[in-house]
Amino acid sequence: MKIIHLCVSCFYIDGYRYQENELVREHVSTGHDVLVVASTETYLDNLTLGYTTPGDYMGTDGARVIRLPYSGAGPFFLKKKLRMHKEVSEILEAFGPDVIMFHGLCGWELRTAARYKREHPHVKLYVDSHEDANNSAVSHLSKLLHKFYYRPIIRAALPAIDKVLCISQETLEFCRRQYGIDDRLMEFFPLGGNIADDVSYSQLRLEARRALSIEPHQTVFIQSGKFDGKKKLAQSLRAFSQTRSEHFRFLIVGQLQDSIAAEVNGLIASDPRVVFLGWKPADELYRLLCGADVYVQPGSQSATMQMSLCARRPVIVADVPSHVPFVQGNGWVVRTETDLITAFTTIEANPELLDTYSKRSFEIASSLLDYRCMAERLLT
Repeated sequence: MKIIHLCVSCFYIDGYRYQENELVREHVSTGHDVLVVASTETYLDNLTLGYTTPGDYMGTDGARVIRLPYSGAGPFFLKKKLRMHKEVSEILEAFGPDVIMFHGLCGWELRTAARYKREHPHVKLYVDSHEDANNSAVSHLSKLLHKFYYRPIIRAALPAIDKVLCISQETLEFCRRQYGIDDRLMEFFPLGGNIADDVSYSQLRLEARRALSIEPHQTVFIQSGKFDGKKKLAQSLRAFSQTRSEHFRFLIVGQLQDSIAAEVNGLIASDPRVVFLGWKPADELYRLLCGADVYVQPGSQSATMQMSLCARRPVIVADVPSHVPFVQGNGWVVRTETDLITAFTTIEANPELLDTYSKRSFEIASSLLDYRCMAERLLT
């Protein structure tokens, strides 16, 4: 089949482990003819979003990538919000896709994709949405854009869309309330991951623990991300400090922002069981998750939570609606620092719980988060 991934309402970053990359890789690996059409938004230094030059090249995910400049009148800051690209219609006609996967509801070119579907009714048009009340329609300008620009575009395109694929419960609610999308047109389509088989998982776990000199009897907690105050890393470390087990370790993977660096560095220095590993690429992070025993995410949401389930990790995560499908007998949901202390001390008193919770995380991941199954879903 011929599959086009339109990433003109979001960034596309070659070689990463974001949903866009994973679906492209799965489609390529199963022998389909895949084309990615993307804006110029990407990472410039592996950490900071920026803009590259337009181009046409073979991407590291295995598919041809066409990067298009923004078009339309006005300054750049407005163009990147309106998300217009002149060449999308011509590319669709030339490629002749069987399936269009449009990443991100909010952008002008959704009109173009919908028009193509109306002219070619045999084509499947799927649109995913990552928008929710935490990341969209927050500022005054964003509220105006969502109400008077994105919403009319989405409403006009809806009759041509086969499904709106929402990554979370909060996204489903936002699409229902903000854009008036009927529940029958929406489907839960979470951020997923790659699930290693038993042999591969065991090897990754052994390698990670050996590299960090972690003994079999030690229990390893891990928290990752671009750490600001919303990630609640300091709260995690303060709660962890209330445990006394010499068999505990706490790994920190990521980057500390200046606003929390002094406090967090002080907490790290005060507990020799805590190790800061710095920033790691996605494959290395997955290996570390396999090697750890519990994933910790008490603050703002991150796709690493889903990755941790795919790595069979029990979880300690924030008590928010989007986590409900993923915490079912495999961990703890927390609201306060006291809740964190309770989770850590429960594990300290009863570490054998983690084997059962690990098996349950694997079951949940296999049911909901396997990108192989999710990529196949887009072909039907």
